[in-house]
Amino acid sequence: MIDKRFLTGEKVVINVGKLNIGGDNPPVFIAGPCSVESRDQIIETALALKEIGIDILRGGAFKPRTSPYAFQGLGEKGLKYLKEAGDLAGIPVVTELMTENDIDVVLEYADIVQIGSRNMHNYSLLKAIGEIKKPILLKRGMSATINEWIMAAEYIAAYGNRNIILCERGIRTFESYTRNTLDLAAVPIVKKETGLPVIVDPSHGTGIRELIDPMSRAALACGADGLMIEVHLNPNEALSDGHQSITLEQYRDIYKLKLSYNKEVTSRH
Repeated sequence: MIDKRFLTGEKVVINVGKLNIGGDNPPVFIAGPCSVESRDQIIETALALKEIGIDILRGGAFKPRTSPYAFQGLGEKGLKYLKEAGDLAGIPVVTELMTENDIDVVLEYADIVQIGSRNMHNYSLLKAIGEIKKPILLKRGMSATINEWIMAAEYIAAYGNRNIILCERGIRTFESYTRNTLDLAAVPIVKKETGLPVIVDPSHGTGIRELIDPMSRAALACGADGLMIEVHLNPNEALSDGHQSITLEQYRDIYKLKLSYNKEVTSRH
């Protein structure tokens, strides 16, 4: 059993502007490129996604990469472009925070602060973001157990910030066909244990473009409060994670899941 001080299992709804995430609210759709590559790219992407349907725009400005020679992001310039794109499209933005040194600059531009898989165990960073008020998107560590993931959320809550959204993004197992093993059983478990909203990232969870659609459906079927999907104008030319990014047309088909959800809820009432 987990000795929880703050996350009691009582349902938590996170407010982001006019959005309500969690509880009995419709699933949120977070989409955008892995990396902000240029001003034109992120603005064109944001406006195209807005036309299809999107709740939150994602895009990385500081990119943790396995190879030191891979594209590392545009830094603060990328944050400015992301925020401008979000403002033009009228949608909030989420981006990853990698170090304590960047907290102030990320807070200046982001509506939601993402803590990536590699930093889930960075307890000094978790304590630091516990002292801010903006919502936190906490991704599961690639080798983290469910209990460890919950305890990482407890760190943030214990230091004062309970505006936490959990993100299941797959874990590293012996299976090598997919980039990670998407652990959808974790979704109802952590929702029950913490009461926090839980979204699913099928892009990192599988690493295979063709699996994004079926795993998005599966995620919503098991109770996920939203999806976080990598979408690129031209995935084959993406500077990072192009192999797992989908096109705008592929995203359009996935967004129909939300339209179906809204129609079903309306008919029940």
